Amino acid sequence: MAGNSFGTVFCLSTFGESHGQAMGGIVDGCPAGLEMDLDFIQSELDRRRPGQSKLVSQRKESDVVKFLSGITDGKTTGTPIGFIIPNEDSKSKDYDHLKDVYRPSHADYTYDAKYGRRDWRGGGRSSARETVSRVVAGAIAKLLLKKSGIRIQAFTSQVGAVKLSKLYSELSLSDAETNPVRCPDAETARLMIKHIEEVRKEGDSIGGVITCVIRGTPVGLGEPVFDKLHADLGKAMLSINAVKGFEYGSGFEGVSMKGSEHNDLFTLKKGKVSTLTNHSGGIQGGISNGEDIYFRVAFKPVATIMKKQKTLNASMKMVDLAGKGRHDPCVLPRAVPIVEAMAALVLADHVLRNRSYTR
Repeated sequence: MAGNSFGTVFCLSTFGESHGQAMGGIVDGCPAGLEMDLDFIQSELDRRRPGQSKLVSQRKESDVVKFLSGITDGKTTGTPIGFIIPNEDSKSKDYDHLKDVYRPSHADYTYDAKYGRRDWRGGGRSSARETVSRVVAGAIAKLLLKKSGIRIQAFTSQVGAVKLSKLYSELSLSDAETNPVRCPDAETARLMIKHIEEVRKEGDSIGGVITCVIRGTPVGLGEPVFDKLHADLGKAMLSINAVKGFEYGSGFEGVSMKGSEHNDLFTLKKGKVSTLTNHSGGIQGGISNGEDIYFRVAFKPVATIMKKQKTLNASMKMVDLAGKGRHDPCVLPRAVPIVEAMAALVLADHVLRNRSYTR
């Protein structure tokens, strides 16, 4: 299986299956001398961890990361950083009924058709459990970006039809961590939580949107042809399980505007080039322009539901299927740190790539 690595200079390769012994990864290209804040890295994992509220999967994983290489005396050595996160609460028997059954909207059929076999225990590599390694690497990337003053904050902006109406600039984004759905507006968060709980009781699932804001980005990140900054961010987000869409800046809403309305007019603020508006989402010509980068990521409803559905088995016979085990009724609360992690990987990669340019 190819495609288990991400990045050009700051690179992450992940390994492990949902119900194997451990998940893990290797971060290569991280500069030497970066101080590793292990408490911060663990706190990022805790934000993604299952079982943190009634809104998410009740699988009990401590998700404690163990570093194997690349760190000495609390700082990176410049060599590959290897790490593992043990799987402590896998219950493969919960998936016995899926050995020969293709779950609707899952990777079961496509994996079987492509490789001739699949790991039915929680989906193996197709499981969202794989993202735990991304969060570790993303936390390291955040530590690197912090030195450059780059800050990343994501939050839940929509669950089903419940949508946050305020602009991100009108909110205190840190308030997203004060409630289990990770929405920075208390009243909207209450409605989102209520909606998820209702859907969960019905044995169903619901999707939504995560918005991410990147502040402090310098001018000049991104390569102007195939490796545009927004293109790399799009690939990063679309690689996350259950993601169905990505838009940055004005996105699809921009098509209803005239050029005279959509253009971000240049101005000087305190002697620095800035723009009066930011429909570009902080990126022009594939290169960051110094304004806030903001984008939205759409997540589909979780495919595994408790309601009975018709599907095919490996013998090409129609059978009844109802989900079992522990699953998220809505992926949004735990996906917020994953979105941040993937954004951090992209930005760290481009920061390091940019160091090759001299003027």
